[in-house]
Amino acid sequence: MFLASWIWGAAVILCCVSWFLLGRRRRRQGEPPLENGFLPYLGCALQFGANPLEFLKEKQKKHGHIFTCHVAGKYIHFLTDPFSYHALMRQGKYLDWKKFHFATSAKAFGHGSIDPAEGNTTENFHQTFIRTLQGNALDALVEATMENLQYVMLQSRAPKPQSNTWVTEGLYTFCCQVMFESGFLTLFGKEFHSNNDKNLSSKQETERAHILNALENFKEFDKIFPALVAGLPIHLFKSAHSAREKLGEALLHKNLLKRDNLSELVTLRMFLNDTLSTFDDMEKAKTHVAVLWASQANTIPATFWTLFYLLKSPEAMKAATKEVQDVLESAEESISLDGKHISLNRKQLDNMPILDSIIKEAMRLSSASMTFRVAKEDFTLHLENDFYNIRKDDIVALYPQLLHFDPEIYADPLTFKHDRFLNEKGEEKTDFYRNGRKLKHYYMPFGAGIAKCPGRLFAVHEIKQFLALILSYFEIELVDSNVKCPSLDQSRAGLGILQPSNDVDFRYRLKCL
Repeated sequence: MFLASWIWGAAVILCCVSWFLLGRRRRRQGEPPLENGFLPYLGCALQFGANPLEFLKEKQKKHGHIFTCHVAGKYIHFLTDPFSYHALMRQGKYLDWKKFHFATSAKAFGHGSIDPAEGNTTENFHQTFIRTLQGNALDALVEATMENLQYVMLQSRAPKPQSNTWVTEGLYTFCCQVMFESGFLTLFGKEFHSNNDKNLSSKQETERAHILNALENFKEFDKIFPALVAGLPIHLFKSAHSAREKLGEALLHKNLLKRDNLSELVTLRMFLNDTLSTFDDMEKAKTHVAVLWASQANTIPATFWTLFYLLKSPEAMKAATKEVQDVLESAEESISLDGKHISLNRKQLDNMPILDSIIKEAMRLSSASMTFRVAKEDFTLHLENDFYNIRKDDIVALYPQLLHFDPEIYADPLTFKHDRFLNEKGEEKTDFYRNGRKLKHYYMPFGAGIAKCPGRLFAVHEIKQFLALILSYFEIELVDSNVKCPSLDQSRAGLGILQPSNDVDFRYRLKCL
């Protein structure tokens, strides 16, 4: 037994030594500085995963504005100079932004490849999202969201809010339930019901139970999403795999056809799935699971952070409340509990620069997205003052949190300042500088360039509507006004808005209107 253990131990050591001597990548002339790490395959993955921001700051200090890290079998060139970000955007001939996203989607959600080159579909997914989430299509989404948020806040939730009774619950839990239920209804519609149906109330409660069950499945699946992106098979996570399959069952085309008021996005995606793809029924459904995840996974934590910082800042709360009141008065909208809902259109929502600034600042403090491009072939990357050789299949990446927390760009960068994105006239501020030079890229929670999140406008409008309605209908406060800001859950670094490491209790009640 001892001899066998010794032999296996010696074999492992020999393999590690062999990898160190023979398998490690060697830096070639003209390439960025290289960090291989000490672990086979993993490389720097553990150090990066523990705290990406501090890891990258350390390497930036050591190597300068570009360096290469071996992370989980991939070689990633991190570009940290914001004045060179545009160099990444204009290299479409040599850098592919779709390859990584297509592979990640298929791996995480379980559908076939959505890369048209693979032959499963000819749909241009990015164009589908732009067509149905921006422009005139956004107006319909804003209208539906306004109605659904008020339905969820005032009628659907149990216990129903009262003007004389405080309700206490976790702030993240509250945001999660309200945004998920409202977002689900906005995108995937409601089950067919007649307003004259005697059992309407009972059927609505049943439907809400189904949506909340979908929320539980969503959370179970989302919990292991970083592991799926890292390449681990979902079959290692039995409960998450089951949750994903249940979400797929709920979003089968035969079930969606039983629902009314489907969004243009889902209606078009169903049509394109049926006419342009060779996917089976469950694969089609899993492309809708991908849409559901994309619409919720970052919007929910962004909503939490925005409302949390509002509750922690009396100055921000006062300014936001006044702006909402002014817009409602200008729109001649009155707040009542008699069943008549507030109606604000997209133009009116866009006239809220204070809420815009608050949302931006909350997202600046909580965003840890990463922009990826995959090299199609060996090429030379020309930056502002230098150039570097990049190998085929290497990844060039931006990590905007470095930008968002740069004290040369944002004074006192770890402090929430509700008016940071407002100029002296109270309008949107777009002039940010580093080393005395104006920046083109200074705020990047949604990525940049052609791969910029097509649903970003919808997400911001959702959050703005949520805040406007909360401030209109409810009195809200933290249970402990001195509660510390939760830390960011670093396990989701690279995926977007980070979740809080713990929930925070707050309480709310209807205003006496």
